[in-house]
Amino acid sequence: MSGILEQAVVYVLDDEPEMVKALTRLLRSSGFAVRGFTSAREFLVAFRADDHSCLVLDVAMPELDGLKLQQRLTHHGILIPLVFLTGYGDIPMSVRAVKAGATDFLTKPVDAVALVQAVHAALRVAATRRQEIRDAAALATRMAALTLREREVMRHVVTGQLNKQIAADLGTGEQNIKLHRAHIMKKMGVDSLAELVRAAVRLGIGT
Repeated sequence: MSGILEQAVVYVLDDEPEMVKALTRLLRSSGFAVRGFTSAREFLVAFRADDHSCLVLDVAMPELDGLKLQQRLTHHGILIPLVFLTGYGDIPMSVRAVKAGATDFLTKPVDAVALVQAVHAALRVAATRRQEIRDAAALATRMAALTLREREVMRHVVTGQLNKQIAADLGTGEQNIKLHRAHIMKKMGVDSLAELVRAAVRLGIGT
């Protein structure tokens, strides 16, 4: 669990100062680094997109309610995991929030154990997303190292064509295609055609 908590930040947003204090105290006692806010505006100014973080927030708030804040974050490509807090009458709204990507919603008064579990789950989601972003960036870097010819050959390879078919399509010799394939596999850091195909799918090419 310590790996998830390492350098993680839990943002807390509620328009009631006493609620922010109570949630901050509770989460800090469970080992989380917490930053509390009473307005969406304050949160948006302080939020750092490169943080390993999640956001615990109230659904019903003046100015910018939880759902509208969720929409704004999504619009700007900020995929911070959200744990919504809701009053009994806000359940339908919270269901919509979960459908829009929130990791959980909890009913007030909040059960301490449930909140800590929800925050741990949200931070696991954040860690997974961060790793996916790093993996995608590394894959794009490897793809950029291919020559134009190698990229052309790769597009044919991942569709399942044989070397001789690719050679015919590109007007070259089969031996040249074999050499290109070997270079492609090495540069892309894969050991099999299946791995290369999966990489191509993630890059959105050849399929």
